[in-house]
Amino acid sequence: MREEVHISMEDKKWIEESWQAIQDKIERVSKRTKQMIPYTTDSKGRYQDIFKEIPAMWTNGFWAGTMWLMYQETRQESYKEDALAMEVMLDDALYLKNGLMENLDHDVGFLWHLSGVAEYRITGNPDGHRRGIIASNYLMARFNPKGGFITAWNSKEREGWSIIDTMMNLPLLYWAFKETGMQRYRDVAIAHAQKTMQYLIRPDGSSAHIAVYNVETGEFIEYKAGQGAHEDSSWTRGQGWAIYGFALSYRYTKNPEYLHTAKKVAHYYLASYEDYNRIPPSDFRGDQNKKLMDTTSAVIAANGLIEISNYVSESEKRFYYNAALSLLKDMIENYCDFSDQSDAILQKSSERYTDEKEMTIIYGDFFLLEAVLKLKGSEFSIW
Repeated sequence: MREEVHISMEDKKWIEESWQAIQDKIERVSKRTKQMIPYTTDSKGRYQDIFKEIPAMWTNGFWAGTMWLMYQETRQESYKEDALAMEVMLDDALYLKNGLMENLDHDVGFLWHLSGVAEYRITGNPDGHRRGIIASNYLMARFNPKGGFITAWNSKEREGWSIIDTMMNLPLLYWAFKETGMQRYRDVAIAHAQKTMQYLIRPDGSSAHIAVYNVETGEFIEYKAGQGAHEDSSWTRGQGWAIYGFALSYRYTKNPEYLHTAKKVAHYYLASYEDYNRIPPSDFRGDQNKKLMDTTSAVIAANGLIEISNYVSESEKRFYYNAALSLLKDMIENYCDFSDQSDAILQKSSERYTDEKEMTIIYGDFFLLEAVLKLKGSEFSIW
């Protein structure tokens, strides 16, 4: 058991109240989303079924992951039933039926680590194990051995592209190594983490979104703006992926470079967040007159900060833990809807800097739930 940070009675009460509010909201919403995989809400605040439109959408594992977290914490059978139903729905994508192969990319970890692997780890069901191994092999197939990176997306012109998001998919490979003993899974994850650390993390702790490499030699060519404001920007959700992704890679490898990188990006995020008056913009280096927010970045970063707190000295532990708690308080007290006006809890997110509107996004609620459960003391880690 990890060493816990001392929590004040006031904070314990706040955490318990937050968990209760999240639990109550998800219980109500889950009754409205049977046989549905949501992504965002409509103008009336109701979740829409993205599965009907895009069966292999990269976000289609987050609601299943939410159900598994809720089942693990409450043992309420309805959550397990919903999660299992979603896994079956995703099987067409897993088995590449109906031309869905073109939709699977670097984010297969988000799809099946949070569904099949979570199921196997919680219930021991071999079906979840099988799904996880198949997805791991898809991710392995995207590895460029000459360049030492996992390719993002699917097209000839993007064959040399690699993105910061993929750091959060590496736990699928670390899990596959643990389950099979096959070193190649771990080797690919480490090679990609090393390449990402070298080229996508800047000396000041900011992160680029996209690096383009020569597919034959692995030589770095250029950066692209991606979902950020420009090539040299700091897309805030990318910062969150980097904090959490490198902290998780440290958990699996104990390579101190990864922990150092996670901390460096965390410090950049926290300093920039303060510069923006504790309001998470879509990009820390975008136009400050553009008020587009992305609250998902804050809840992802909070999870990474809690993860970091598990591996640092006692003097540092409180800093990272309290920073995570502070971020979550900002989000829950200012940007969450626990009423029935919206199916989503976390509000004011955005997909990319070029968006002109804020929206709700399903992974915002997933990472919010995950972080609050960690603060609550849950020993289970879905990653």
